[in-house]
Amino acid sequence: MSLRFRDATLEDVPQIAALQNAAAGALVAQFGDGPWGGPFSERGVALALRHARLRVGVEAKRIVCCLRLAQKKPWAIDVAHFTPATRALYLTNMAVAVAHQRKGVGRHALDDAKTIVREWPAQSIRLDAWDAPAGAGGFYEACGFISRGAVVYRGTPLRYYEWLIEQDSAPAHDGSLLRAD
Repeated sequence: MSLRFRDATLEDVPQIAALQNAAAGALVAQFGDGPWGGPFSERGVALALRHARLRVGVEAKRIVCCLRLAQKKPWAIDVAHFTPATRALYLTNMAVAVAHQRKGVGRHALDDAKTIVREWPAQSIRLDAWDAPAGAGGFYEACGFISRGAVVYRGTPLRYYEWLIEQDSAPAHDGSLLRAD
């Protein structure tokens, strides 16, 4: 697998929305209805391009993963649960193509995000995950993120996670699948 990461463009919007909807559909099929079910629109993805940095993982011209990094705090995040930082990035809308899940693609996408944080410069990545079987908390912990507490936001149980730049100053992988632009 030759996976490379780059910033998304407007031309990528339909493919990103389709990827996010397919991943959400797989979660609904496995875990039932919940907030993980989407839907994701092309308009929403295009808007995200204006207000954040969207990264995509590409294999053979096909987008197989995506995530969004932004300086603006999402509504569901309460900063009181995190290590104080003057420059944090918030990770949202991470998705991996169903056929590529459990093959290391998500881990490499987070490694790319960590590289972006170092270059930004920022001090940390903050995120929330559903505190439910459909949530990815165990995955984030396996990738070096630290749980910072559990909350209920608008009736949805969430768990907060954080990665601090000083906790991990070395690359997590040998780069065999990773090639960043």
